[in-house]
Amino acid sequence: MSDETTSTTPADAPGQEQVPAAAPDGAAEVTTSHEAEASEAPVPEQETSAPVEETPAAAEPEGAETPTATEEHTDAPEAVVSDPEPATSLPTPATPAPAPAAPKPAAPSPAALASRMAARPTPPVTPVVHEHSESARFGRVDDEGHVFVTVGDEEREVGSYPGATPDEALQYFARKYDEIAASAELLEQRLANPDVSAKEVGEGLNTLKQHLADAHVVGDLAALDTRVAAIETGLVAKRETEQAARAQARAAAAVEREAIVAEAEAISGQDPEQTQWKQSGERMRALLDQWKQHQRGGAKLDKPTENALWQRFSHARNHFDKGRRSYFAQLDSSRAEARGTKESLVAEAEALSTSKDWGPTARAFKNLMDQWRQAGRASRSEDDALWERFKTAQDAFFNAKDEVSAAEDEEFRANLAVKEELLKEAEQILPVTDLDQAKAQLRVIQDKWDAAGKVPRADIDRTEKAIRRIETAVREQEDKKWKSSNPEVAARANSLVTQLRSSIESIEADLAKATASGNDRKVKDLTAKLESQQAWLAQAEAAGDEFGS
Repeated sequence: MSDETTSTTPADAPGQEQVPAAAPDGAAEVTTSHEAEASEAPVPEQETSAPVEETPAAAEPEGAETPTATEEHTDAPEAVVSDPEPATSLPTPATPAPAPAAPKPAAPSPAALASRMAARPTPPVTPVVHEHSESARFGRVDDEGHVFVTVGDEEREVGSYPGATPDEALQYFARKYDEIAASAELLEQRLANPDVSAKEVGEGLNTLKQHLADAHVVGDLAALDTRVAAIETGLVAKRETEQAARAQARAAAAVEREAIVAEAEAISGQDPEQTQWKQSGERMRALLDQWKQHQRGGAKLDKPTENALWQRFSHARNHFDKGRRSYFAQLDSSRAEARGTKESLVAEAEALSTSKDWGPTARAFKNLMDQWRQAGRASRSEDDALWERFKTAQDAFFNAKDEVSAAEDEEFRANLAVKEELLKEAEQILPVTDLDQAKAQLRVIQDKWDAAGKVPRADIDRTEKAIRRIETAVREQEDKKWKSSNPEVAARANSLVTQLRSSIESIEADLAKATASGNDRKVKDLTAKLESQQAWLAQAEAAGDEFGS
């Protein structure tokens, strides 16, 4: 709907004196998002191209516009009387673009055009039916047609409506009051709505107070003033609530921004050698996106706080980028050095790949492999290519060596059969009962073992362990016999027995003297000492028996 109210009274109709008090028709307007959309919607206008026959109109009220059907149904309360368009104004028909070869058609004459317009029917005007307003009880109309409103103990003239009945005049100005009251009610609802900001409510309240100050209406103005005062009080509370919510949101936003900065600083402070640069770089970009999202949609921080956090965040990002560039520059240098070292190792391995000196060359390849591990890594593609060359040379040598070894193993299988028979013969020596006979048999087997020659490589460890086990058993038996017949050990054992016996005899003599003198304490000590040395003597005598003394 339009903010303009179009009067249906022709401009040249015999009207009454207009009083400026008519403007308060818009006093009830409070601009809202819904009303603004409604006010911008186009209003279909009646066709004015046909001549309109003049008809006498009802007298307009002094101080107000003539109420019309359009006015009663508009959403925007403020009404501005516009000058009616001239009845003879004609719309300009849109002429289609002529074809290039067609002649331009002639324009119709004014007489022909007027006759066409006269043939069009005038649309009927629907009469307006107004509802009865209870606000009229706060006003009255005097004998001269002046309308008054009662405010407390006073009366105030609001206008006049000549040519209308007193009830019609009162109802007109009462409806003006109802519009303002409806705007106040809408403003109360918006005040209670948490989605409507205090700024919007404040703007609506200012508009309402302006319209109320200039209003020429009939109604309970004291109650309306009370409602406006309540709205003002609620607006103060709403502003305080919003301020507290903004402060809380700023505090939460500061904590979130601090978390972003702290994570960025932790990433930038990592050890370059331990840093996963790809994942860390992606995380840094994600943190920057979060920062931008907070700036666009989050609570606004105070400038000092935001600047301080941004400086830290920017420093962390710059430090990370500088570290990444330095790391990869150093990595490129070390990779180039590793590439040079490995190229030398590959050249040496390729030179050794055709050697037939199996033992020394095998050891040389082992040494090259140790150097390869210590050389570091080149780039993946270069490292893989160099390793493939190194491994090819190594495999060429060891494959040739394995072929020779396989031929030798086939040749040594007969030797294996001989040694396996010698092992069976050697097993008969165990357990050793006659040491001299066992040693003689073992010496014969050992001579045959050495004469048999080499065995296949896979059987060397097994056969050598088997013969060593038998040799160890015979040697242990020989060592045991030596220990039991060693004259030095036997002499030491006999000397200890002699000393212990002499000591025991001396203790026994002292014990007899202590007992005779009645020295109980000395008796107790000598008794314990005697028992201890007697135990040692028993062990020494047992050892002497073992050595055959």
